[in-house]
Amino acid sequence: MKTVKLKAYPRTLEGRSGSKKVRSRGRVPAVIYGKGVPTRTIEVVLKEWITALKEAGAENFMVELTIEGEEAKPCLAFVREAQHHPLSGQLLHLDFHEVDPYEKVTITVPVETVGEAVGVKSGGVLEQVLHKLRVRALPKDLPEVIRIDVSNLNVGQVIHLGDIVPPSGVEILGDKTLPVVAVTMPEVEETTAAPTAAPAPGEVEMIKEKKPVAGAEEETEKGAKKEQ
Repeated sequence: MKTVKLKAYPRTLEGRSGSKKVRSRGRVPAVIYGKGVPTRTIEVVLKEWITALKEAGAENFMVELTIEGEEAKPCLAFVREAQHHPLSGQLLHLDFHEVDPYEKVTITVPVETVGEAVGVKSGGVLEQVLHKLRVRALPKDLPEVIRIDVSNLNVGQVIHLGDIVPPSGVEILGDKTLPVVAVTMPEVEETTAAPTAAPAPGEVEMIKEKKPVAGAEEETEKGAKKEQ
């Protein structure tokens, strides 16, 4: 997994009003926390953060944070959360989770398929059931993505979680029987119109008849007498 370097600065302005002042200076308020380490409030320069994102070029990456004024070596961290304004999209806050380089961590990584399945060439459809997987490894061994070769997958075949061979030093977590990718045949919709249902045996088909108009029968009899 790629690691990008980022400089941070101790934050002295706290609270909502303090965070607004930090942002007005072109910086982003942030916090660093982790197992067995004290929580620290910091701020990073927004332009430098945008540059780090472009350099990473991936959904998952690690950050090597150097905090101004601290003589200790840089800390290694993941971005646990990046809070944005719901309307403007402005970056409001960053949460960094510090990790030990020599301790295994668990993260979620995306799944990508590689190649064209033979079943797709014969008319099937490739269905990806899981788009992300949970993996565990040392920070240096963590993958940015898990790639699955589907070239030999035929119609009706499935790749389960237990079928995936992870990179060296990486453990894929979860139920090994879960389907990840499959090739199925597309469903064909029937367009034939259904025949009109005939009355079932024993049922009486009701036929409406016109009611005679009142007085019509009497007029008919009078007309018959005149003809006589």
